[in-house]
Amino acid sequence: MTQLRTVQVLGGGSAGSSAHVRSLAGGLVARGVRVTVCAPASLEHDYDFLGTGAHFVPVPPRSDPASVGALRAVCASADVVHAHGVNAALRAGLAIGRQRRVPLVVTWHTRSLADGAKGRMLRLMERRAVRSAAVVLATSSELVDRARERGARDARLSPVTAPGHTALDDRAEHKARADLGAVDRPLLVAVGRLEPGRGYDMLLDAARDWRGLDPLPLVVIAGEGRERASLQSRIEAETLPVRLIGRRDDITDLLAAADIALLPSSWEARSLLAQEALRLGVPLVATRVGGVPELVGDAAALVPYGDPGALSTAVTALLADPSARYRLAAAGRAQAATWPTEDETIAQILSVYDEFAAPRRAAASS
Repeated sequence: MTQLRTVQVLGGGSAGSSAHVRSLAGGLVARGVRVTVCAPASLEHDYDFLGTGAHFVPVPPRSDPASVGALRAVCASADVVHAHGVNAALRAGLAIGRQRRVPLVVTWHTRSLADGAKGRMLRLMERRAVRSAAVVLATSSELVDRARERGARDARLSPVTAPGHTALDDRAEHKARADLGAVDRPLLVAVGRLEPGRGYDMLLDAARDWRGLDPLPLVVIAGEGRERASLQSRIEAETLPVRLIGRRDDITDLLAAADIALLPSSWEARSLLAQEALRLGVPLVATRVGGVPELVGDAAALVPYGDPGALSTAVTALLADPSARYRLAAAGRAQAATWPTEDETIAQILSVYDEFAAPRRAAASS
């Protein structure tokens, strides 16, 4: 039988979905699959899909005729098309067309939160996206249920495991802390876009309480976004021990050097930060939302979203108790060991491709 051909479609490309596609592309190419990634050109710059051995076609994350036409031309020769996210699934569905000669696999990595007219439009988009798919692979049980509610023919739990990284040695961690100005004070690290729903206002509220601690902890937030100016204004006006350090390509180094990792989001599925922190043995304080409890189990301190007092108390208690941080770090490594490996994730995806592409490939070869 001929080489399996798959097209991976990304929309705006969250960090989690983009990292997953890069990992998936490399693993599939190593297994003899021909992979083409269709994504905005900026994502190739950031994630180097070509470096995995995949082909790359720049396609803007729009649904205009030119963009859909470019996607259609690539998908026409595929055995299976795999779209990552609602936006990508909608465009891939348009590109494949009503006859669905090429099976569409959709991975639902995360969800947007909206009310009113925007929320109704979002629900409509979700319905169209999942109903166009032969199968929806959801990264959390909550998203599996949501896909079924939206009319998915087949929805399955498919935990996406981010690529693992090696922790720094002591000298490298010391340098990372020195560069941030946190040699003799606790270092708290949060990572993510500076956008609504990430919980950074809640984090700044909690940081007011930490001003009375001695030594004074330093909160570092890595990421960029439209809320940067408003967050910076609050930090300066309230003299908060918080630094916005922008987008970074050394997130593993930052987390490995941290005393505590922070995840204050309003919703998460399989958070990259949570996975990285637990693997590295960095104590995690996170909000009890979405797929976070399912991901971390008892290996993180969980607090309600929108409760800065609970966040402040959890962090303060951990800073005051080194043995509690040690226990949480050990529990994190143990929890991370229960997750699927990168190879297991790729093998599971490939089995789904074989399931849905095999009839088409058999017919083509007969």
